[in-house]
Amino acid sequence: MNAALQETYIAIVGCGFVADYYMATLAQYSWMRVAGVFDIDARRLDAFGAYYRLPIYSSLDRLLADQRVSIIVNLTNPRAHYEISRRCLEAGKHVYSEKPLAMHYAQAKELVELAENRGLLISSAPCSVLGDAAQILWRGVRDNVVGKVRLVYAELDDGMVYRMPYKKWISPSGAHWPYKDEFEVGCTLEHAGYYLSWLIAMFGRVERVTACSECLVPEKLPDEELLPPDTPDFSVGVLKFETGVIARLSTSVIAPHNHAIRIIGDRGTLELKDCWFNDAKVYMRKPITLRRKTFLSPVAVRYKPVVGPREIPTRLDTGGNRMDFAAGPAELAMSITEGRACRLSPRFSLHVNEVALALQYVRGDYLPQSRFELISPAEWSTTGLQR
Repeated sequence: MNAALQETYIAIVGCGFVADYYMATLAQYSWMRVAGVFDIDARRLDAFGAYYRLPIYSSLDRLLADQRVSIIVNLTNPRAHYEISRRCLEAGKHVYSEKPLAMHYAQAKELVELAENRGLLISSAPCSVLGDAAQILWRGVRDNVVGKVRLVYAELDDGMVYRMPYKKWISPSGAHWPYKDEFEVGCTLEHAGYYLSWLIAMFGRVERVTACSECLVPEKLPDEELLPPDTPDFSVGVLKFETGVIARLSTSVIAPHNHAIRIIGDRGTLELKDCWFNDAKVYMRKPITLRRKTFLSPVAVRYKPVVGPREIPTRLDTGGNRMDFAAGPAELAMSITEGRACRLSPRFSLHVNEVALALQYVRGDYLPQSRFELISPAEWSTTGLQR
């Protein structure tokens, strides 16, 4: 058996709404077996286990005692991530955690250091940077197809979520969308990582964050109490990267839906419409000069590298997105069996977490403390352009 396809047993902790996204894409990795699942909600645990015909553990202790399991996939409530991940690491298990790694930087740093001290790995979602869209965009940056990159505009605005029928959103296995928790944790910690992971992979460490965040709609749940009541539902940050690139990143559940990114270079732009689609097409626009004015061409040209076999398949429909959620645990598992650095390394995940926290909570300037080794891109061949 190829090392990259070595049989690996994982266990899932947390059987809520997001767990169905992982199950929707996990089947492509036939070498990655789910030994069992656990949730503190017995009804949810039974429903999830029955729907996917998976063994269930009666307690977290029983899960951690299973010697077959090498990786725990932590899909619990974000405010439980730290405690669950810590217990898993102490039990000698590698961990793949949903975002954020932890709700506080000190806790996230503690998890990373605990893993390092025990010779383990802890990795964190989102893993969309492993998808085709991110990798193609990154390839364009590396190949200087728009010249030296100066500026990036990235948006993660989800529309007026608080006015949507979110109480009716139910996963295939019957889990309700955790709207109260989503509003209390905040859209920045929940979603900023989708573009932060791309930008940090492409442009390196964030040296400075200048942020503004506010709770613009405190009355999202008029019949329920939010704790805390004022978690930001809007944030905008200006990020200065060690490479000199400046990026503006916004997240909200207020502004009209917009998940686009524009990478602005000396010779044009690279852009795509939605980072939640692993197969989103990447386009280039070149500048045109007429008389005294220079502007971008209204004609977008498809940028499409010529690629070989992909290490991680990504063309999937998982509902409101087309993301391969299981690619994250798979990348962690493959890095372990191949004895190489994980692309979503502990220190990389820590830096993404730290910057997301700064975007949500800091008013003004923040200088991130964390450092990491650069993430490696997919190994693709020559590039080309197609309309």
